[in-house]
Amino acid sequence: MSDSRPNVLFICVDQWPADLLGCAGHPVIETPTLDRLAELGTRYTRCYAETPICIPSRRSIMTGASSRLHGDREFQPSLPMPKDLPTLPQCFKDNGYQTAMTGKLHVYPTRDRIGFEEAWLAEEGRGQIDGPDDYEIYLADSGCVGQQFLHGMSNNEYEWRPWHLPEHTHVTSWTTTTAARMIKRRDPTRPGFWYVSYTAPHPPLVPLASYLERYRDRDMPVPTGSEWSRDTENLPYVLRAVQEYWRDLAPVQHANMLRAFYALCTHIDHQIRVLIGTLREEGLLDNTIICFTGDHGDMLGDHGFYAKRLMYEGSARVPFMLIDKRDGGRVTPGATDDRLMGLQDIMPSLLELAGLPMPEGGDGRSAVNGERRHTFYGEASAGVRATRMIRDERYKLIWYPAGNHFQLFDLQEDPLEEVDRIDDPDHVDIVERLKGSLLEHLYGEDLEWIRDGQLVGTEAPAHQPHHNRGLSGQRGLHYPEPPRTDPSKPVGSW
Repeated sequence: MSDSRPNVLFICVDQWPADLLGCAGHPVIETPTLDRLAELGTRYTRCYAETPICIPSRRSIMTGASSRLHGDREFQPSLPMPKDLPTLPQCFKDNGYQTAMTGKLHVYPTRDRIGFEEAWLAEEGRGQIDGPDDYEIYLADSGCVGQQFLHGMSNNEYEWRPWHLPEHTHVTSWTTTTAARMIKRRDPTRPGFWYVSYTAPHPPLVPLASYLERYRDRDMPVPTGSEWSRDTENLPYVLRAVQEYWRDLAPVQHANMLRAFYALCTHIDHQIRVLIGTLREEGLLDNTIICFTGDHGDMLGDHGFYAKRLMYEGSARVPFMLIDKRDGGRVTPGATDDRLMGLQDIMPSLLELAGLPMPEGGDGRSAVNGERRHTFYGEASAGVRATRMIRDERYKLIWYPAGNHFQLFDLQEDPLEEVDRIDDPDHVDIVERLKGSLLEHLYGEDLEWIRDGQLVGTEAPAHQPHHNRGLSGQRGLHYPEPPRTDPSKPVGSW
């Protein structure tokens, strides 16, 4: 006898900014599938990665908990998932669901299932930590053993070129095919929770040539600039280091980089259609809840910055959509919701839609009800690299403890964060109010940066260039396998 409870298809992308959607008003990007899904469900326009870094974000997604609770606000590749927090897949599994994932899980140990009954992994070439993942094994079986990175592009830089192997071997295509097979070989007596985690558009920027071609003749947006970001000498310690770490791209090169990035996005968008088609043909689509989100964004050259870790909108704000089962009635079709939300809210949202209880321990809030936050807190990194953020419905305050540097942005009037209003006398009360709210969220070593109830920070180190000798974690020939490495050592950041 089949189980009539709804299935869940949870799609996650990597490093996809929230505004890179046609339905969000982007003038160039092609996302027809996601645009249609937005018409069928609700798009949450103010969802943030509290810690916009891969591993912390994925811990928040999988535990329904903020970084303070799950234990990582930096990037700790050898930190196991906390044992005191039930995971999203474990909650579904404990309630009789079959749970399976394909793509990027990014946990340690690499083969820790964290509640998934099946896991088919593509971990971006981290085989030297725990051995080859399933995608690397697939490439070997396809006659391309060790050739994943022979395109020469780095996993953390913004050079680009077309994919160098047969089209069906691209990791986006493999992820989709593997996920579709999981759906087709499901247990028909139990509902399914299927997590499909694409590694793109995270670099390396190696789209299929056919997707790159469709953007060839289109004008690309120019990067956002600002007086504050051009004043290099007075930038906070962290920002100056980040700005210098990645190579500044000339206008033509920047435009071509965007074309490659957008091509990766559109490839994913079209592959999602395959998943939806599989659900439809299997007779499952009408009884399936769909969720789409990303782990963090990418600055893509705005203000001279690239990648993540920053609290600006391009880096910290993520796409988030919920589509209820047909006639479910709990998610408004074609709506946008501007509540302040975070990745920790995904777990309680999906559990509520599936009619399952949220376990104790997390601090996420369900998007299905109307509860609103008055503020949202964000944090990234520690020590002199730390960044902290608090925002309300209109204003965002960013604090760099090294040097005790603050920024204030009016996101209603200045959504691109071009004007820093921290020294504007008309905003003194707003700054003090947000500083007070920020104080309430600090913990751990941050408390050492407070004196007499005031944020005083710490002394900033003298500026020195960070030599990127390793090309941001460039990978090479992977056959024979690279030597095993220390899993606690991050790769690819300054």
